[in-house]
Amino acid sequence: MSIVDRFIASTLPFVPKPIVKRIASRYIAGETDDEALHVASELNGRGFRATVDLLGEHIRTLDEAQPALHQYIGLLESIAQRKIDSTVSLKLTQFGLKMDKDACLAMVDSIVNRGAALNNFVRIDMEDSSCTSDTIETFRRLREKHSNVGLAIQAYLRRTAEDVAAMEHLKPNIRLCKGVYVESPEIAFREMNAINRSYVSILERLLRNGSYVGIATHDEAIVREAKRIIRELQLPVTAYEFQMLLGVNDALRNRLVAEGHRLRVYIPFGREWYAYSVRRLRENPRIAGYVLKAMLSAKL
Repeated sequence: MSIVDRFIASTLPFVPKPIVKRIASRYIAGETDDEALHVASELNGRGFRATVDLLGEHIRTLDEAQPALHQYIGLLESIAQRKIDSTVSLKLTQFGLKMDKDACLAMVDSIVNRGAALNNFVRIDMEDSSCTSDTIETFRRLREKHSNVGLAIQAYLRRTAEDVAAMEHLKPNIRLCKGVYVESPEIAFREMNAINRSYVSILERLLRNGSYVGIATHDEAIVREAKRIIRELQLPVTAYEFQMLLGVNDALRNRLVAEGHRLRVYIPFGREWYAYSVRRLRENPRIAGYVLKAMLSAKL
C-alpha cells in the first residue's frame, strides 16, 4: 500500500463533493435503479454477471427501511423484466438490524421470497464486527426457508474459520472477501500475509465442502492461489465465480473472463454514494490508487 494511495484516501473528506463524485463515478453506477441496471446490462454484453447494491446503512428508525424494501423488490422485478443477469446485494443495517432483529428478518425475508419467485438470488453483505454474529444468525434463519440467499464473509476476521466450520452442513453460497472495515488486532488479522493465508485456507475449505464461492478479490496473488485450488479439485466453472468491484482492476477482470471463468461485478448505486465513497476509499486506499491511475490514463 503506497504512501500516495494513503494520501489520496486520507484527504478525500476535504475534497469538494463534485470532485469526489467525479472520482466515484468510475465505481458507482449512479443514483437510480435505471442507471444501475443500465451498467449491469452493458456488463452482461461483455460477458460479465452483475450484482446491484443499493447504498445506505445504519438507519435511525424502522420507517426509514420501507423505501429500501420497496426499491429492492422493484429491482428484482426490473431485472426479471429486462432479462438482466444480475442478483442483488444488501446490508442488514439498512433494514434495522441494530434496532429490531425480528423486523429486519421479516423485511429481508420478503425480499428473498420475491427473489425466489423471480428465480433470482439475494446476497447479504457483511458489515463491521459489531454486526457479524447477528448477520450470520439472520442468514441462518433465512437459509432454513430459502435456498436463494447467500452470505458475505471476511477472511481477515479471526473468527471466520470457526464461522465457516459451523455452517458447513448448509453448504452455503458464500462471497469471500478480505474485509475492509477498520478492526482491532484482537478481532482481525492486520498483516497482509496473514490475511492472505486466512483467505486461501477458508477458500479451500469452502470449495472442498461443496459450497459455491464468490471469490471476491482484486489481488492477483489470491487469484493465482484460487486457480491452483480449482485445478487441484478439478472443479467445473459452475462451482465458483470470481467477483470484483465496478471500476477496479479491469485488466484482471477481463483476463479472467477471457480464460473462461465466471466473473460477477459488484455495482453500488444510490443517493448515499458520497458517504460510501469516502468510507470505502479511506478503508481501502488501494482503491483510491486504482481510481486515480484510471482517471489519469483516461485524461479526465
